[in-house]
Order: sequence, then structure tokens, then C-alpha cells
Amino acid sequence: MRIVYTISFLLCGLLNYSRSQDRTSRQDIDERSGYQLTEVIVTADKTETDMQKTPLSLSVLNAKEINDIRIWDVKDLSAVVPNLYAAHPGDLRSVVSIRGVTTSSYEPAVAVYVDGVNQFSLDTYISQLNDIERIEVLRGPQGTLYGRNASGGVINIITKQPDNQIRGFAGIDYGNFGLQRYTAGIGIPVITDKLFAGATGLFQLKDGFSLNEFTGSSYDDLNMSQGNYFLKYQTNKRLTFLVNLKHQLQLNSGAFPLVSGVQEAFENPYTLNQNRISRMRDKTFNLSLAATYQHDNYVLNSQTSYQDNYRFYEDPIDGDFSNYDIVAVVNNYGEKWNRSKVFMHEIRLSSPLHSISKLRWNTGIYGFIQENPVKQGTYYGDDAEMYGSPITNFTDININNLTGYGFAGFGQIDYLLSSSLSLIVGLRYDYEHKKQKIEGVFLPDGGEAVITRTDTSASEAYGNFSPKIALNYSLSKEHNFYGIYSKGFRAGGISQLSSDPSAPPLVPYDSEYSDNFEIGSKNMFAGKRLRLNATLFYTRIKNGQIPVLIMPEALTLIRNAAKLESKGVELELSGLPVKGLEFTYTFGYTNASYRELIIADDGENKDLSGNKQIFTPQTTSFLSLQYTRSLASNTNSKLFARLEHRNIGKQYFNLANTIQQDAYNLLNFRLGFQYKRMEAALWVSNLMNKTYIDYAYDFGAVHLAEPRMYGLTIKTSFVGNSGKKEVN
Repeated sequence: MRIVYTISFLLCGLLNYSRSQDRTSRQDIDERSGYQLTEVIVTADKTETDMQKTPLSLSVLNAKEINDIRIWDVKDLSAVVPNLYAAHPGDLRSVVSIRGVTTSSYEPAVAVYVDGVNQFSLDTYISQLNDIERIEVLRGPQGTLYGRNASGGVINIITKQPDNQIRGFAGIDYGNFGLQRYTAGIGIPVITDKLFAGATGLFQLKDGFSLNEFTGSSYDDLNMSQGNYFLKYQTNKRLTFLVNLKHQLQLNSGAFPLVSGVQEAFENPYTLNQNRISRMRDKTFNLSLAATYQHDNYVLNSQTSYQDNYRFYEDPIDGDFSNYDIVAVVNNYGEKWNRSKVFMHEIRLSSPLHSISKLRWNTGIYGFIQENPVKQGTYYGDDAEMYGSPITNFTDININNLTGYGFAGFGQIDYLLSSSLSLIVGLRYDYEHKKQKIEGVFLPDGGEAVITRTDTSASEAYGNFSPKIALNYSLSKEHNFYGIYSKGFRAGGISQLSSDPSAPPLVPYDSEYSDNFEIGSKNMFAGKRLRLNATLFYTRIKNGQIPVLIMPEALTLIRNAAKLESKGVELELSGLPVKGLEFTYTFGYTNASYRELIIADDGENKDLSGNKQIFTPQTTSFLSLQYTRSLASNTNSKLFARLEHRNIGKQYFNLANTIQQDAYNLLNFRLGFQYKRMEAALWVSNLMNKTYIDYAYDFGAVHLAEPRMYGLTIKTSFVGNSGKKEVN
């Protein structure tokens, strides 16, 4: 209730302030005419629309906000966006949860798009962010336009692209734990209005937060590089081609800084004792070609993309997280294996961007081909008897070779029923086919390989309809209300081969389905100096895909064994109460619990109905205050100070709800100076040095979040003259 009272008091104050301004002189009003929240144009429905007039739960962060919050990774969106939580165990592949719909396997529950390209799975997506124009987060199922694996929502990331001006930037970050982060980029109009080129790069070094007592050195040291390159050719005012290449290389010495158990993690934080020292090499390559043709009566978009990820451990990874030589994970079998490849193509036909017709429409087709050959071994060392193995010094190799393809057709219309009421109706059909081939091999040290499971395979096909219907009512230009029903799905699959006899391979599991109902309101107050958006939602999931982690191989098997119910509220408030002061407040509440949940435990079925969903904080909140002041009359020189508060509510990390993290608070601070296009800032994250669980596996391995970090950022940018004119 205190939150409601505070917001009400603030609204009343700002409205009174707005009325008082109406009584000022015309000169004062003219001076303040630009002092308001800017209009935000988004592409959430794959067309350009005003965020406040788009009838769905949508959070948008622009380039300035991304810079101010220091969003370097997708996981940094946690709590900034209501009811969103993201974390990873150390390998930069985040599990993302929105409204209790959470990623439980390599098939995400929240789809990530970068520059319009679907990051197909956790194997292929690039989570590190650089030179971002804006981030759009769509909450709730988005199956109609986005298709597979968008049952929790969509994170739509748009990077900055070259235009008719020469633009460039460079930045350096230095911090504790040996942090060095270098960023740079340039965009050039080679021929004005015709040919454009752009490139950005990122290089980062960082020592690990954890100390490995076995070696006496840091663990989880990171060396990462990334590039993003554009070439845009505009043949005329109607037809444009865009080639985009992205790549990322991650070298991580100790990618999984885990300890066995919550008690050990908190009694000796950031302390490990692992006898295996391994470097993970994770190389991702994304290439896309997009073409856009703008006719007077329609817009035609075509996008072809290819994604390639090769990830392996140069040396075996410690699988028992101890200084004993019990088990280790091996997957360095050459580039033929553990290399995921995806080819995708989408063609869309939509109404003109600035159509004034009562009817707007968007339709298209989509297809993909997937190849994911996995070869992974579990090595049982000298101390394997501690895990009950009667023999030692051998490798149990499991081969799981997945191939698949799919296609979809979709359409959505937006019809203006009256000057204030519009109807949106959409439908999508997806079809997928998957085939899994398996083989088992026993390899003793110094001996010959023995086939333990002959090459065999299974295939499955899945089809799904994803409808959507929404009503949007505009009370005025500043106040909009909407209601939505939408359906989402997460693709089914086939279980992998493991050493667990209770988890047989090649067992199919069905697609997961969700029904979502929500109502929302979007409002502007006080002369567009205050924005208030609110949503109520209810989600029902059936055929819930439950992850079963098989150890020591660290393979995740999926079973359909759950019905989930999630309901809650979301609030977003931002404003400019006085000149120079900006504030943002977001709040999310999610009550996500299992109506039915049966899991296998030691050969028996255990009823966990009523338990809470994993990776789902009950509440999230984010408050930021930033004050900027010009120095004397020189508007080119500014000082700024920023304070952020995040609260993450209580959450669980295993289905039995025995591994939990109580609610915690985080404070971040930033102080800096701006002169024209140069900026220098001191920053601190996790100011109070809070120790808390960021990620945990259901078998008890725990990963602690970052301790206090601090550093200095120096960056500059420039805008030059346009490029040379085309010579006829």
C-alpha cells in the first residue's frame, strides 16, 4: 500500500505543478516546450509504432538509458524490466524468466532477437551488448508474430546502424578484478543516400571473482572479443539491402565457478577447491542478409540468416567441484562435434509504414534448418569410487546428433472500429520435425573404444496454432487501455542419451502451451512529463516442460509433467519532476505456482504440486534517480549523479523448493562529467557488497553473483559531415 500512496502523492504533486504552469506567462511556456518525455518509436509488432499506443506489455530502454544503467549483458535487465529475471552459472548463457515462464533447457522460453534475427537457441545467441540503439522487452506470449519459444516474451535488441552522417565512438572502462573493457565503432556514408558501412568492436579482460584454493589463483578469468559489421545499399528510395555480420569469441579459464551447496557458498564466499583447470572456447558467428522494398501499397521484407556456434573445453571441466579426481566433463572432439548450426529465412508483407487506412496488416512465412551434433564424455578418475563407480580411469561417451527443420505461416490485422477503438486479430501455424541419433562408447585409459549403445535414432513432428486477439481503447491521446488474449508454445523434442538407466534416451516430449490474459493502461500526465503504464496478467501453462538434470554429464532431460499458473501485476513510472532531474520506477509481482507437478526422485514419483516456479522472484523493483546540472551558463559542460536501487524478491532454484534465495537489495552509484561529446564517470555496482545466489542447479551446485565492482569509464563520440555524393 505504501507504494500506491507514494505514487498517488507524486501524481497529485506533478498534476498540481502542471496546472500551476498553465498560469505562467506564454514566454515561460515556450521555454519549457521541449521539457517533456520524448515519444518512443518501437518495432514490437514488426512495424513502426508509438510505444504508448502499442497495445501490449512493453518496456523500452533507449541508448541513453542503456548507457546510464550500464547494461553490458542481457542479464543486466533483471528487475529493470518488471517481472524479468536473468542469470547464468558463469558461461554467459543466461536463463531468462518473465512472469514465471522460464528457460529450462536449450530451447528458450523467452526469444531473443538482435537486429531482427532470432537468436535460435542458447547455443547460438550473443548476450554481450555494445552500441545499442534500444532494447524492447515484450512480456507475455508473442507466438503470433515471433513464433517458437516466445511463450514468456521477447527481448528485441536493435544496434545502431550507419546513416548519412559520419559517426564514431570510443570508450574505455577500468575497474577492480582486473577489468578492462574497450569499445569502438564507426559508421560511414560511402555514397550519400546510397551506400553505408559501419563497424563496432568490443574487447574485454577480467579476472575471476573466485579464488581456487587448489592452485592459489583466481578462477573464471575472462577474455572476450566481439565484432559487428554492417553494409547497407539503398538502390533507390524504395529498395534497400543490408548485410550484417556478428561474431563473438569467449575464452574463459574456469567457466563454472560452482560450489556444492548453499551453506558452503555462504560460509566461504567466492572460494573454490577444484583440481581441474580448464579453458572454455566459445565462438559464435552470425550472418544475415535483409532486403526491404517499400511500395505505395505495401512493404516487403526478406531476411536470411545463418548462425554457427562452436563451444568446447580445451581440457576437461571439473564435474564434482572438488579437489578430488572423481569425474570430469570432456567434449574436445574436433570441430565436427559440439558445433550448432542454424539456417533461417523469413518473408513478410505488411501495410505501408505510415498508412492512414483503418486497416493495417502484417503477414509472412518463416522456415529454419537446424543441426546440433553433440559428443560429450564423462571421465571417471582415480577417486571415482567416491561416486560409487566399481572401476576408475575411463570415459563414458554419449553421442546425441540432433537435426531438425520447421516452417510457419502467420498473419495479423489491426482494424480501427471507431476513432477510439481498434481490434487486433492474429494467427500463426508452426510445424517442426526433429530427428535424434544416439550412440554410446566406453573408452578405458590406454585401451580401445567399446560400443555400449549401437547407433539408433527417433524422430518426432509437432504442429501448433498460436492465436491472438486484442482490443485497444484510446480515451484520449494521452490515455490508452487494452485487453489481450494470446497463446504461446515452446517446441517439443526428444530426450538425449545419458548414463542414467532411469532416464532412457529417445523418449519424445510434447510442446508446452500457454494461455495468457491481460489488461493494461498506458498514460501520460503533466504535459508529457510523467508516464505511467500498468498491467494485470494471468497465465496458464499445460504440458509444462520440466528439466531433469543428469549428473555427472550435466545433461538436461525434459519431461512433460506440470501445469503452471502465474498471475501478477506490473507498473512502470518515469518522469521529469523538475528540470535536470529524471526518475524511473518499475515494479513487478508474480505469483507462479504449479497446480500439478510430478517428478521422478530415486525411482519414485514425487508430488510437488503447489510448489513455486524456479528462477521467478516474487517481486522485482527498480528505482533510478539521475540529476544533471550545467556548469554556469555553459550548456556544453555538465555534471551528473545517479543512484539506483534494485530489489529482487524471494525465489527458488529447484523444483523441490529447497534451494532458495531470500529477498535482497542492491545499490548502484554513478558520478560523472560531460563536455560536449566526451564523458568521464566513476561507478560502483553492488555498493553494499551484498552476497547472494545468482544461479543454482537443482542438484545443489551454487553460483554467487558479482561482489562489489567499481571502475572508471571514459568515452567520446563524434559526428562529421556526410559522405560524397553519388556521381551520375
